[in-house]
Amino acid sequence: MPLKRSRNSIIAGVCGGIAEWLGWDPTVVRIGYVLLSILSAAFPGILVYIILWVIMPAPDSNNY
Repeated sequence: MPLKRSRNSIIAGVCGGIAEWLGWDPTVVRIGYVLLSILSAAFPGILVYIILWVIMPAPDSNNY
C-alpha cells in the first residue's frame, strides 16, 4: 500500500496516513509525533508536518 494521507484525520491526515501505512493505531502515531516535536529541539515538528502535508498524495475518493 502506498503512503498517502488518510481520511481518518484530525488536521490533514498525515499521521493517520503514516499509521495506516505502518499498520499502527493512528492515536499512537499522533501522540508519538507530538512528543517527538515537543521533546526534541532538533526536530522541527510543524515544518515537517506541513512538508508532509504538501508531499503526501490525498486519499482516493473512490475507496469510501
